[in-house]
Amino acid sequence: MAAKKDIKFEEALDRLEECVKRLESPELGLDESIKTFEEAVRLVKICDDKLEKAEAKVRILTESEDGTVTDAPFGVKRDED
Repeated sequence: MAAKKDIKFEEALDRLEECVKRLESPELGLDESIKTFEEAVRLVKICDDKLEKAEAKVRILTESEDGTVTDAPFGVKRDED
């Protein structure tokens, strides 16, 4: 099964988990293992891309001492007073 860029994150993650299970199987031959591994790599890239896009949308709202609210990019540490 080929990985498609337009699949949802959850579907890509489910398919990735299926790939891992197949790769862990001692019954999988070398050729099928390589195909499965290649699909898994494509799925990891799709998941990573979707996570990066989601992270860019997430903003952390902070409130300063004077009551004004500002937003900062996800992952930026806030000063804890």
